[in-house]
Amino acid sequence: MKTAVAPLAHEISPRVQDDVVELKDVYIEKGTPMFMRTVLALFCGGFATFALLYCVQPMMPLLSREFSVNAAQSSLILSVATCLLAVGLLITGPISDRIGRKPVMVAALFAAALCTIASAMMPTWQGVLVLRALVGLSLSGLAAVAMTYLSEEIHPKHIGLAMGLYIAGNAIGGMCGRLITGVLIDFVSWHTALLVIGGLALIAAAVFWRILPESRNFRPRSLHPRSLLDGFTQHFRDAGLPLLFLEAFVLMGAFVTLFNYIGYRLLAAPYHLDQAFVGLLSVVYLSGIYSSAKIGALADKLGRRKMLWATIALMLAGLALTMVTPLPLVILGMLVFTFGFFGAHSVASSWIGRRALKAKGQASSLYLFSYYAGSSVAGTAGGMAWHLGGWNGVGLFIGGLLMVALLVAVKLAKLPLLPGNVQV
Repeated sequence: MKTAVAPLAHEISPRVQDDVVELKDVYIEKGTPMFMRTVLALFCGGFATFALLYCVQPMMPLLSREFSVNAAQSSLILSVATCLLAVGLLITGPISDRIGRKPVMVAALFAAALCTIASAMMPTWQGVLVLRALVGLSLSGLAAVAMTYLSEEIHPKHIGLAMGLYIAGNAIGGMCGRLITGVLIDFVSWHTALLVIGGLALIAAAVFWRILPESRNFRPRSLHPRSLLDGFTQHFRDAGLPLLFLEAFVLMGAFVTLFNYIGYRLLAAPYHLDQAFVGLLSVVYLSGIYSSAKIGALADKLGRRKMLWATIALMLAGLALTMVTPLPLVILGMLVFTFGFFGAHSVASSWIGRRALKAKGQASSLYLFSYYAGSSVAGTAGGMAWHLGGWNGVGLFIGGLLMVALLVAVKLAKLPLLPGNVQV
C-alpha cells in the first residue's frame, strides 16, 4: 500500500507555484497602496468613533445647568453611550465572525452618525440619553471589528504600526470632537454643535465605505452558542488575555475620569477659565496621536512587555502634575497623561491579536467590552469622588486605577512566550 507524499517545491507546476505564492502573499505589506488605503480608512473610522463618542464631554458643565443635573448625572450622557457600546461589543464581534468585517463596520458608522444628528433635536434629557445609548450601540460595530480586521489583513510585523495609526485616528477624533463642541458651545447652542459633529461623521463614514479594501483573510465562523462558548472559554483559560482585559478596564477608566472632571476644576476657582478655553485644551490629544503610532512601532521592535509598564508610568507622572496648582503644570500633566494613555492602549490592543490564537473577533470584543465598561463605570464613579473630595478625590481615584494597571503590566511581562511569538 502506497502512501501519498506531498510534491516538492521543484515538482510543482509553474501555475500551481503561482497559486501557492498568491496564498502566501495575502497579508497587506507596509509601503503598498493597499496599506495606505487600509490605514486611511481605519483612521477615518477611528476618527468618527471617538468624535461621536466624546464630543459631549466638554458640554457636561453646560448640560448640568441647562437640565438641572449634577456632575455625576451629567456624566451619564457619556456613560450610557459607552455602556451600550460595551454591551454591543459582545454581539457585533461574533456577528462579524459570521458575516464579515467590512459590512458590519460600514453599517455601524452610518447608524451612529444618524443617531447623533437625531439626538441634537431632542428637547428632553431623557430623549438625549436614549439617542446617546443608540449611538454607543451602533459604534460597537466598528469598535469590535476594526482591531480584528487589522490583525487578519496586515502583515504581523506591521500590526503594531497599523494599530497605532488606527488609534491615532481615535485620538484625533476625540480631540476634534471635544475641541469643536467645546469651542462652538460658547457661540451656538449644543444642538447645533451636535449637528456639526454628526455631519462630519457622515462624511468620514462615506470615505471609510469607499476606500477600505474587502477582507481577504476572513473565514466565517459559526454563530452557534456552543461555538461562542468554546471561544469564550478558550480566551479566559489563556494566561494573558484576562489580564489584558483588566488592563483595558482600568486604563480607560482612568483616562475618561480625568477628562470628565478636569473641566469642572478649570471652570471653578482659582482658574475661572471660560468654556472655549477649556475646549481648546483638547489639543493635548495631539500627544496621543504621536504616541499611539510611535509606541506601537516601538512595541513591534522592542516588545510589548517593555513598553506597556513604561507608558503606564508616564500616565502616573502626568496625573501627579495635574494635582498641583499652577495652570501650565496642570496642562503639561494632561499632555503627559494623554501621551501615556494612547501609547499604553496601542500596545495592549495590538497584543490581543498576538495572544488570541482563535476567535480573534471575540477576543477583540472582550477587550473592548472591558475598555468601554471601564469608561462607563469609572467615569461615573469618578463623579462621586469629585463630590466627596474635589480634584484631590478624583486624583486619588485615578491613581488607584493606575496602580492596578501597573501591577497587571508587571504580571504580563512575566508570562512565558507563546509559540511563534518573538517580540510580545
